[in-house]
Parts: sequence; structure tokens; C-alpha cells
Amino acid sequence: MRVPLLDLKPQYKSLKKELDDAIIRVAESQYFIMGPELAEMEKEFQQYLNVKHAWGVSSGTDALLLALMAFDIKPGDEVIVPTYSFFATAGVVSRLFATPVFVENDSVTFNIDPKDFERKITSKTKAVIPVHLFGQSAAMDEIMKIASAHNLYVIEDAAQAIGTQYKDGRFVGTIGHIGCFSFFPSKNLGGYGDGGLIVTNDDQLSEIIRIKRVHGGEPKYYHKVIGGNFRLDAIQAAVLRVKLPHLQSWSEKRQRNAKRYNQLFIEAGLAEETGKTKFDNKNKVLLPKAVYENSGVKNFHIYNQYKIRVEKRDALREFMTKHEIGTEIYYPVPFHLQECFADLGYKKGDFPISEFSANTSIALPIYPELTDEQLQYVVSTIKKFFDEN
Repeated sequence: MRVPLLDLKPQYKSLKKELDDAIIRVAESQYFIMGPELAEMEKEFQQYLNVKHAWGVSSGTDALLLALMAFDIKPGDEVIVPTYSFFATAGVVSRLFATPVFVENDSVTFNIDPKDFERKITSKTKAVIPVHLFGQSAAMDEIMKIASAHNLYVIEDAAQAIGTQYKDGRFVGTIGHIGCFSFFPSKNLGGYGDGGLIVTNDDQLSEIIRIKRVHGGEPKYYHKVIGGNFRLDAIQAAVLRVKLPHLQSWSEKRQRNAKRYNQLFIEAGLAEETGKTKFDNKNKVLLPKAVYENSGVKNFHIYNQYKIRVEKRDALREFMTKHEIGTEIYYPVPFHLQECFADLGYKKGDFPISEFSANTSIALPIYPELTDEQLQYVVSTIKKFFDEN
């Protein structure tokens, strides 16, 4: 049996006519960059997220970069980021010649540790970027309280968490000063290329974002400030408009698959329960835990990725590949050990929880269209690996 890490073809087949019609609509309009299609998409995301302002941008990375530019982050400023995340979270800080300051992650959620965040604040700190990693909300109450006490900007990296709700029902990305989303094709809500969204409830910030999205020109060709080319094309907007009404259903199916995985791993004797952080005879596989599952909100965790941790991770991945099961490692090297950040002076051992996650984590197929037979095959293959090793 073959189980790919992600297969987007079933999704396309289910929406083929709507998607094809949307693309043809853009082609017939001959309006390809921004325009009315994007304006309608932005309105629909404002309504969905219950946020005052939403601006489509060229990618999730550019959303983060534009957010930092909106706050005038510059050389000498420090921006606190988790050391365990996708590279863009830290890379955008360095692109503005500011200094990324790395902090540890929580051992259960993989998200930023609020206590370590507070320890790393200095007189140069201007902002923090909490990441809602793999589809689960960071501890936003604690983060906002700390940030408010130190007058820091909060930029939420919700690239993997479109539709995720915090424990009180608010959508992630709408809690801090600015929220950033990605529509990369592998996301729960993916476009047909790169794309992103930046949202805020602040009118003044929204106006800055609007202007800086188009090179800082206001009116056109008149520039009081420098921005960038952060525009989203109309085809991406049209595709996302078709897909947005289906997002909730897709997220619920990912939750269903995650729940089934948990059940199968426990029944196989590979795990005791979710949320364990140490290996032992009863927990050869450490399962992810949805910490707000009993909060009453639907989107407590949207499982952009289903991450387990195992001791012989690389050997397991090779075994899974031989059995035609797709996996991925998110992420093999934390920021503090990346060569490009060597001048910041971090060393191995500085962030043991993140290093443990980087060395043991492996993502399994979790996309909505997976069958129960495929889920069982994935777990039985992992059981076979442990039986043989």
C-alpha cells in the first residue's frame, strides 16, 4: 500500500468545476494582479476570522516581513522568536538587519515557552513572534500579558494555523497586533502557488500595511515611505475563495485522523497517552497533544502536521520510505544551530527541548482524504519497525 505524505489530487477532483470556473473567470477578466477578485477574498477572510482588516500578500514569509516593516523594525532592534520553527520566522528579522533572539519551545505543544520569552527581553527588544506551530495555538494570554508589560509588538505567525482557535474561541492571528498566514499549497488552506494574508484590528497599522504592500506608493508613484512588492495575484485569490468554505470540514477530518492515529498507537502498545515527553517501555512513540481540545472550541488544533517523536527517527523514516509511506522532518536543525546564525553565539545544548524535538520528530500523513485502511497501515508499519529493532 502507498500512503503519500500529502495528496492534493482528491481535493482538486472534489472541487474541479468550481476551481476551473474561477481560474477561467480571472483569465477572461484579464485582471491578474490584485483587483476586484482579491478585494472580495479579503472581505471574506475578514468575515471568517472576525477581524477588521485583511490584506492578501505574496506569501506567508512576506506577510511576516511586511509586519516587521509596519513596526519600523531596524538594525539594532531585537525580535524574539522560537528557535524551533520554519526558517522564515527568524529569516525575516535578519533581512531587516535586526537581531533574532531565540527562545525555547514548550515540550508538549512545540510552541514558544512564555517563561523563556520573558527571560530574554532586553532594552533592545521591540517585538515577539509567537508561532502557532503545526496548527495549535501558542499560549497567547501569557504572551500578550508579558508583551504588554514591556511595550512589545506581537506578530503572530499563524502560517500553519489558518482557522485555529485559541481556548476562548478567538482565531489565532487576531489576538496580537498583527497576524500572518500562509497559503502555500501544502497548508490546510492552500492556493495554486505562493500566497499569504496579513490581518489586524488596528486602523492605523492597516493603513501602513496597505501602503507598504505596494512599494510604499500613496498615491501611485509618490513615495513617502519604502515598502515592497507584496501583492497577491488574482488567480490565487479566486482559488482561495472557492476553498475557504470547505476549510472547516477539512480541519475536522484532520482532527478525526489525528484522533484515530492516537487510538491506533495506544492499541498497538506503542504509546500510553498523548502529551508524554519522555521515552520508556510504555511510550516508544510520543504522541502530540491538543491542549485546548476540551475548551469547547471546534478548531482546538487543525493538525497542519501530525508530529510524533521516536528515538531512532532516521532509521524509522528510511523504513517507512521502503514501505511507500511518506514522511517529513519538521525541522531537523533549530535556528540556534543553523550556520547562517553562527555569529549570534549560540551553541549546542542551549535549547535542549528544541534540540530533542529536532532530533526525534517525524511527521506522518494527515491530509483529510486518508482512509482508515491507510492510517492502520502507517501504524502497523511503525509497529513492525519496533518489533524488528
